[in-house]
Amino acid sequence: MLHKKSLQWAVILIIANLFSPQLRAQNIDYKAHIKELYTSINTKLRDNKTKLYLETADSIQKENPHSWLWPLCAYIQAANEMEILEPKKQYMLPVEQAIDQYYNDKLSFPAYQDYVTKERLSSRFYDDNQWIAIAYLDAYNRNHKKKYLEVSEMICRFMLSGLDTATGGGMYWKEGDQSTKNTCSNGPGVLVLLQLYKITHKAEYLNTALDVYEWTNKHLQTTEGIYYDNIKTSTLKISKATYTYNTGPMLQSNVLLYQITSDKKYLDEAQRLAKAGRDHFFKNGRLPNGNYWFNAVMLRGYEELYKVDKNKVWIDFYLLDADAIWNNERDANNMLGPKTSKRLIDQAAMIEIYCRLQRLKDQS
Repeated sequence: MLHKKSLQWAVILIIANLFSPQLRAQNIDYKAHIKELYTSINTKLRDNKTKLYLETADSIQKENPHSWLWPLCAYIQAANEMEILEPKKQYMLPVEQAIDQYYNDKLSFPAYQDYVTKERLSSRFYDDNQWIAIAYLDAYNRNHKKKYLEVSEMICRFMLSGLDTATGGGMYWKEGDQSTKNTCSNGPGVLVLLQLYKITHKAEYLNTALDVYEWTNKHLQTTEGIYYDNIKTSTLKISKATYTYNTGPMLQSNVLLYQITSDKKYLDEAQRLAKAGRDHFFKNGRLPNGNYWFNAVMLRGYEELYKVDKNKVWIDFYLLDADAIWNNERDANNMLGPKTSKRLIDQAAMIEIYCRLQRLKDQS
């Protein structure tokens, strides 16, 4: 017969397990969520005539007839994740066709501008292009489609045109604007370089990646292990805002460096950053909900680390947040977002998150 105290502990453990994030996730149909969001994008946020997308589901676009490039950076990664779950589908192709309409080769280095080229010429951001390269390189590793590697190498040449020795190194955020160097253009820049190195084995990619990695850690990492937003080149003043999408690429970069070099210092650093990111951003059972895509980018780093160390702590808090979003921030059209106006970038981000969680669920 069980001792009374032992029985009490057994009941506590059973209850704890019933409400554990991993067990709850087993009962969630992420594929159904993905299908609903994908349908919403195609019915509410796609312009079938131009094969472009809309920024929001509002009938009147506030600034432009079509979306900025940035939401498509989120959607192309989401489309890649959908193809991982369903390899026979072509989710990326319509998003690629839209992105191609942002291509601008009028300047020294061809790249994608931040708005539809035929509608007007506009600015080009290094990070917008890097996010596309990251998605394309992820896809290239799956299917070896020549276009994905060629475009990524083009983007790499463009982003390296924004690298100089001001402030000791690092890349600018926006072409022609030398006022700041941002974590969001250097962290993903490291990832692009490391991914290209893994594919081509060209030493210059790894060497440059290490230079940018060290510069970013020196100038923009906090002592606890998260990242500030940017440094002003004229004054060296640090903008101390912190966002999940700045921690994510640097976390992921450490895992890739560990895989490339087998040097455990990079794995140790990845685990330190992962703990810091979770402790800093996950409050009261939620991640920051102003922009789901920022959190999707950080999840990429946690998933990469989980593949190596299998520590469920890196995933559990995402399970809780993703569940809360679906239950509390969904409208009658099954579109997600903390605000009334539902945005393309938020739908794309949550497709990516649910795809990654479904993949982890399938592997468990």
